[in-house]
Amino acid sequence: MKKAALLAAIAAGVAAGAALGVFVPRWLAPVATQAASAAAPAQPVSKAAPVRVEVSAVTEIPFARGLSAVGSLRSDEAVMLRPEVAGRIQSIEFKEGQPVKRGQALIRLDDSVPRAELAQARANLALAQSHYRRAVALQAKGFVSQQARDESASTLKVQEAAVALAQARLDKMTISAPFAGFAGLRSVSVGDYVNQGQDLAPLEAIDPLKVDFRVPEMYLSKVGVGQQLTLRLDALPGQERPGLVYAVSPLVDAGGRSILLRATVANADSLLRPGMFARVQLLFNQDKALVAPEAALSPSGETQYVYRVKDGVAERREVTIGERREGKVEILTGVAAGDQLVVSGLQRVTDGGPVQVVNNGA
Repeated sequence: MKKAALLAAIAAGVAAGAALGVFVPRWLAPVATQAASAAAPAQPVSKAAPVRVEVSAVTEIPFARGLSAVGSLRSDEAVMLRPEVAGRIQSIEFKEGQPVKRGQALIRLDDSVPRAELAQARANLALAQSHYRRAVALQAKGFVSQQARDESASTLKVQEAAVALAQARLDKMTISAPFAGFAGLRSVSVGDYVNQGQDLAPLEAIDPLKVDFRVPEMYLSKVGVGQQLTLRLDALPGQERPGLVYAVSPLVDAGGRSILLRATVANADSLLRPGMFARVQLLFNQDKALVAPEAALSPSGETQYVYRVKDGVAERREVTIGERREGKVEILTGVAAGDQLVVSGLQRVTDGGPVQVVNNGA
């Protein structure tokens, strides 16, 4: 008590001296300062203002497990029309880019020579048939030998073969569609002389289409014939097409350690075209998963964190994430369904700091 009273008196004297302009010795200044501090009333500590944030709830939803890949569309069947014999184009009987039927004649070459050869072969065949019938009748009456009849029969068979050969040559002058599809753009015109094997026009069957894509070899046990998939195409934004895997390559690519899969996709509206780039989502199974907006993630190095809001306080929590889809991220560990996570204002939030939620957190 005496010490406190003494310090108070000294402080009062110092204050009075300062007011009167009296010099305070240097050795007395620390004591005076300490006394003044002890005598001054305590000031209240100001609290940090809460940070305004937006939150979103962690939700549990059905989650289809699968694998994303990229692939290319290709025709179900595709062929380049080429002549088997050389000749001059007599007529073109299709329109470019239009559908054609199986067996429809597309291009005809000048067939005047093979048609004449066929007529000659048929005339020779008719003569051989007449000789054979006469030989049979004469041999039955004993006028000719069996050998003469056999020679006549052999001549008949030769002429029959000659007719078949001439007919085949004539048929090759017409190029027909081997399957139904769409005729492509031709590179020849009527009157052109074309050589054997020369490219004339492509033919594509595009309903259904095939899609080729690769998956890492680690998924070999999870993929197989009959697997369902979904296609998204940059050329048709917002559209999805279902597909079905129908073949798995028996070989693993040694360079990329991947497996080639082939699927079919319906194309009744003909909007899909061979060569299009496709994003493939391969479906394995479906279960439930916890998801939150990707905006809730706060990465630090290789670790992901979120800020969970509870009773007006932000709590930093480490999480393990899974797949990302369309702005959502699967959260495997670290949070529970219904937890409110900060999605806006993360830059100002600190662990344990107060926050003010400005939305409903749905």
